[in-house]
Amino acid sequence: MAALFEISLFVKEGHMDVSTLNMNNRCAFKTLSHQRYHLKSKPWVRSALWLTLLASPMLHADDLADLIRTKNQSYAQAPAVRAPLSTAYLNTTHPSFYQNYAAAPNIDSDYIETLYRAEQVAAPASKQVLQVARQMALDNKEIIKGSCWDYLNAAFNRAGVARETVFKGAYQVGPFIDTNQIQPGDWLYYINHSYNDVEHSGLFVGWLNRANNQALILSYAGERRNEPARYKVYDVSHTYNVIRPSL
Repeated sequence: MAALFEISLFVKEGHMDVSTLNMNNRCAFKTLSHQRYHLKSKPWVRSALWLTLLASPMLHADDLADLIRTKNQSYAQAPAVRAPLSTAYLNTTHPSFYQNYAAAPNIDSDYIETLYRAEQVAAPASKQVLQVARQMALDNKEIIKGSCWDYLNAAFNRAGVARETVFKGAYQVGPFIDTNQIQPGDWLYYINHSYNDVEHSGLFVGWLNRANNQALILSYAGERRNEPARYKVYDVSHTYNVIRPSL
C-alpha cells in the first residue's frame, strides 16, 4: 500500500509551483517504477499504478516514454514458452531395429528411421508388404528371378494382400499423380530421372525431401545384377501408376 500512497504526489498540483511539481513527479515516478518490480504477485496493484500514472496531466513526456519502454522490455525479457516438439521429428527407431540393419549393405543407416517409421504408420495391408519386402531385402538378401516387377509381385503375393490401382497413367505421357496422394507401401511406376529417364517401379517407403519429391524407394535392379533389392533415393515427381495393398 506504500506504493499507492506515493500516488498522492501526482495530484497535489495546487500546493507548489510547476518546476517543483515536476521534480516531485519525476521522483515519485522513479519510486513507483522501482516498486512495480516488487509487486509482481499483486496484479491489481500494478494495474492501479499504471492507470494513475497515465491519468496524471502533469506526467512528464520523457517519464511516460521511460515507463512504456520499461514495460515493453519486461515483456521482451519474459521467457518464451516453447511448444512441445512434435514426435514426428524425434528419432523413434527401436534400438534393436536399428542395430539389426545398421551394417546392412543395401540400406544407408541414415534411412533406417524412415523405414521403421513407415512400418509404424502404414495401413495394415501396406504394413504387411513393407515388412515382407524388408525381410526379403535386408534379412534374406534374396535374388528373385526376373525384374523389378517380379520382385514386388513376389512381395505382394507373400504378404497375402490384394491390389488396388489408385492411379493409372502412361509412361512418358502421363498423367502423373499428385505426389501428396502417395502412401507408404504403394507400388509406384515412375520415370527414373536418375538413369536415362527409363521406366521403373519400386516400393514407396517414405519422404526424404518432400519439397523436391525425393523418396526412399525399395528398388530391385534385376537378377542379372545378382544383388538384393536396395533402399535408394529417387525423384518420384513423374509417377504414372500406383498400386496400393488392400485386405
